[in-house]
Amino acid sequence: MPVLSRRTALASAGAVLALPRFAIAQADQRPSVTVAVQKIANTNTLETLREQSNVGARHGGSYGEALIEQDWLGDLTLQPGLATEWRRVDDRTLEFTLRPGVRFHDGREMTAEDVAFSFGPQRMWGADPAAARNLFGNVPGRTGGKEPPPEAAAIARRTYPGFERIEVVDARTVRFVNRIPDPALEGRLSRTTGMVLSQAGFEAANSWLDWARKPVGTGPYKVAEFRPDQSLTLVAHDEHWRGRPPLRQIRFIEVPEVSGRINALLSGEADFACDIPPDQTDALDRSARHEVVGGPIMNHRLTVFDKSHPSLRDAGIRRAFTHAVDRKAIVDALWGGRAPVPPGLQFAYYGPMLVEGWEAPRFDPAEARRLLREANYRGEPIPYRLLNNYYTAQVPTAQILLEGWRAVGLNVVIEMKENFPQVLSNAGAGTPAGRGVRDWSNSASFNDPVASLTAQHGPEGQQWQIGEWRNEEFGRLSAVLEGSMDREERRRAFRRMLEIAEREDPAYTVLHQTLNFTAKRRDLPWKAGQSFFMDFSARNWGA
Repeated sequence: MPVLSRRTALASAGAVLALPRFAIAQADQRPSVTVAVQKIANTNTLETLREQSNVGARHGGSYGEALIEQDWLGDLTLQPGLATEWRRVDDRTLEFTLRPGVRFHDGREMTAEDVAFSFGPQRMWGADPAAARNLFGNVPGRTGGKEPPPEAAAIARRTYPGFERIEVVDARTVRFVNRIPDPALEGRLSRTTGMVLSQAGFEAANSWLDWARKPVGTGPYKVAEFRPDQSLTLVAHDEHWRGRPPLRQIRFIEVPEVSGRINALLSGEADFACDIPPDQTDALDRSARHEVVGGPIMNHRLTVFDKSHPSLRDAGIRRAFTHAVDRKAIVDALWGGRAPVPPGLQFAYYGPMLVEGWEAPRFDPAEARRLLREANYRGEPIPYRLLNNYYTAQVPTAQILLEGWRAVGLNVVIEMKENFPQVLSNAGAGTPAGRGVRDWSNSASFNDPVASLTAQHGPEGQQWQIGEWRNEEFGRLSAVLEGSMDREERRRAFRRMLEIAEREDPAYTVLHQTLNFTAKRRDLPWKAGQSFFMDFSARNWGA
């Protein structure tokens, strides 16, 4: 047995004692935060091709990034993201220079091949031969046994209706080529559907669902754990191209009731509480430890119509609905007069594409009654489907709507549903038990009307896809709006589309612009942006 001298023994003891001090000094001192949300994901996945929702938008940009970014914290312009620059080769072709040194969450460096994969048949289009042929020149779709669900391909068609192919020019250059000119291609590629993901990560996953619940992206935070209907935990991606993120961990917890989210904040269980109704903001602002931040975002609250319902086939009855909506009463009673009533389904940041002088249908009960008499409406029941405050103040909004509709003679029957599949179900279509009127919202994810109007109501939009509403002239004009490079021609088409969808053959009626309020600890240096996305990157943490 070796014998230690006193000096050696003390040195050894010192070394042992130094280890815990070293470990403590090296511990990650960045804060972690918990965010109480009413829901984490409607589809119980994190794949943005499937999770196109207000709730999914909160966290999608934290783990996935696109070639182009939208400046939600500033002037709403398009900014370089995973691409350092882009240029129009011609009206149909957009070329990108990729940012060097971008690392995926699996440690791999992003390549042009990963960009091509992210827009290819494996992720977006499945084994659909037509989609594969359009994108890859007669190369059959290759899904590796992990074919995406039909709704993912449907959203891909809706978002990128004109894609022809993607060309890998070299290691840092890719080209997107359309079949037709596309004046909004840059904006389309800034959407969360266009996040660039790891091809190797996809191929390593056991199934599409495994992949969709833990996608491998490039964002400042990576998915550590996703427990559907319970929680989502993101941890810092320290190799992020912008540098180390400011937070060690972000945990989203699902708390459906407003009171539960507020209590979680006040008790310290949560640091943020989302979707706070305006009648709760004053009390929270009076707290020395808490504050409420937020305001208008690029989203509108709507009600939409199922034109196939027997009572709603007549456009006059749908027009009566639109004239029986007292938008000012909704805004004053529920939003303290702070929610703007927009000029139809458009946003000021459309700039030169904004249709000046347009207004939402006026509140005119007498005109609503006249339209119902003209349509020979006899009080047949019309269902109104809604969720329990999925949208902030959804139920009280429904009560005001119902009062106005019934006052003019519309026999509207509320049907409370548990989830969106139930809301959208066409069970009993063509009968009073089928779809009638439902709540919805519509976001403009970039500054052009195709972001909201054609994306949701055009030939590839949700209403057409589920057989709820279509109009052939509107469809032809959608092609003009999406394909013409002549601004005045596009403006004329856009105005006519508003006339059709909001006046002549209503597909929807706009209620108000959405206000998004978040309660938070007052000491946390986070700012609210102009979308549902909660940006926890270094650019939005601190001074």
